[in-house]
Amino acid sequence: MFKYTKHQLKKIEGLMEEVGYTIRYERGSFQSGYAIVEDRKIAVINKFFDTEARINSLLEILNNIEIDETQLEEKSAEFYNMLTTKILSELNSPEEVENPT
Repeated sequence: MFKYTKHQLKKIEGLMEEVGYTIRYERGSFQSGYAIVEDRKIAVINKFFDTEARINSLLEILNNIEIDETQLEEKSAEFYNMLTTKILSELNSPEEVENPT
């Protein structure tokens, strides 16, 4: 089970930095809680978010960017694989909707 801790946040931030993204926590009127400056690889997260919301924002960003796993160190690659199999796959799966019968 994935725990939303400051340690996990630091690991995800480190993963993002390894693939070239800079993470900044700033004030802003973001619709989704974050903004990405594509041409500069900067992710700006709402600084008023708690740890869980920050992690969820970073996971959503990870889900939407291309990552070359050959750029990652071994530990980071293992962590990324764990994220993709457990967490990011949940973000991609549509919620089950019950059909009335």
